[in-house]
Amino acid sequence: MDASLISGVQKEDNNTFLYASYVVLLGSCFPIMRYASIHFDTVNNNAIRFLAGGILFLIMVIAKYRNEVSKLLAEPVMIVKLLLIGVLMTVNMYFFMNGMQLTTALTGSIFSILGMPVATIMASIFFADERKKAANPRFIIGCLLSIAGSFLFIFNADTTGHSENFVLGSAFWVLAITIAAMQNLLVKNLAKDLHPVVISAATATIAGLIYLFIATATGKIQELSTTPDSLIIFLIMAGMFGMLVGMLMAFYIIRKSGVITFNMLQIMAPLSTAIIAYITLGETISTIQAFGAAIVVVGCTHSLKANRVN
Repeated sequence: MDASLISGVQKEDNNTFLYASYVVLLGSCFPIMRYASIHFDTVNNNAIRFLAGGILFLIMVIAKYRNEVSKLLAEPVMIVKLLLIGVLMTVNMYFFMNGMQLTTALTGSIFSILGMPVATIMASIFFADERKKAANPRFIIGCLLSIAGSFLFIFNADTTGHSENFVLGSAFWVLAITIAAMQNLLVKNLAKDLHPVVISAATATIAGLIYLFIATATGKIQELSTTPDSLIIFLIMAGMFGMLVGMLMAFYIIRKSGVITFNMLQIMAPLSTAIIAYITLGETISTIQAFGAAIVVVGCTHSLKANRVN
């Protein structure tokens, strides 16, 4: 068998394993963050999670990626980009966690679909490889199916919201996914020259310090003094896990396969989210919602087959 063919098959298998792992792990992140959003104020929540993840990444950088730091210090433009990504991440996660608090874990994963058109348009404007993906007819058909499935879920909000604040939570989600689209463009641009671990370490630490400053300035940090140690330990572990999946894996996939492929994978998360949220949080979905989620999965799979980057 041709060696190049074998290499291509191996790369595709590696991508498939990476993509599947990300979808499953991301699906588990939503119920964890939903649980955290119920028990912690948004500012305290994000401060602890980002700092926990940031410290973990900094240890990884010191242990294995010290040479990347010298590269970063030699390029001030990279430092500015990292600061901007950190600020965007801070604002993004504020709206993200408030949206999570006011809706449900599954709603959060489904709402990510709405970010796909925004991210696709932005990525197509700035990157030639993303334009090629977006122009593929198979990709367009898959996107339309995914968006149709997402709207089918969202407009069934009477069984999803369980809250008068569902509309407000939905507005927070829209803001979060729009900011995330801009953030991911910067990540792709920076990931060409800097390892995702270093990007993750800087971004998480910057966002964590900003939230820590806000929590201290507003006095919200005092609420942690009455919080059980077990819950704080849970939040620290959740922060490390969430940053490894939602930041390090995400940045790596953006670097390896592009923004559009990354966004299609995010849309696949509702299936694993629904299963995990049902087991851990008791969240249920109607038959119509399940049908909508199935359409999303079919649409995303259709698009990914046309746009897999080896």
